[in-house]
Amino acid sequence: MINNKAEAYKRQQIMTATPEALTLMLYNGCLKFMQEGLDAMEKKDFEKTNTALQKAQAIISEFQVTLDMKYDISHQLFPLYEYCYNRLVEGNMKSDPEKVVEAQGIIRELRDAWAQAMKIARAEKANSDRA
Repeated sequence: MINNKAEAYKRQQIMTATPEALTLMLYNGCLKFMQEGLDAMEKKDFEKTNTALQKAQAIISEFQVTLDMKYDISHQLFPLYEYCYNRLVEGNMKSDPEKVVEAQGIIRELRDAWAQAMKIARAEKANSDRA
């Protein structure tokens, strides 16, 4: 019962989120799955490691396919996403946590930059609404 309410709440959050907030949720989810993969790798639970890292890879793939290549930033992000994706694949195949940690660091930096950009955009919108 409680789980159903939590799931309904989470679903409602996703359905009503702005595209910017959804992107932030995806970054957070990607980081969560990477951490789950690392934790499972440490316990030698290779099935759980594989599942978690594949979920992180799926999010990174989604980031790649949704880039609008008419913007310069997209041309800078694409190879970063590709690199992170490949690190996760290698880390998973070789049970090498360092490769996953490296991808995790890059995604965390991108997430933090995205969160900062959202904060700046909100502040600018609030200022323009007052003007």
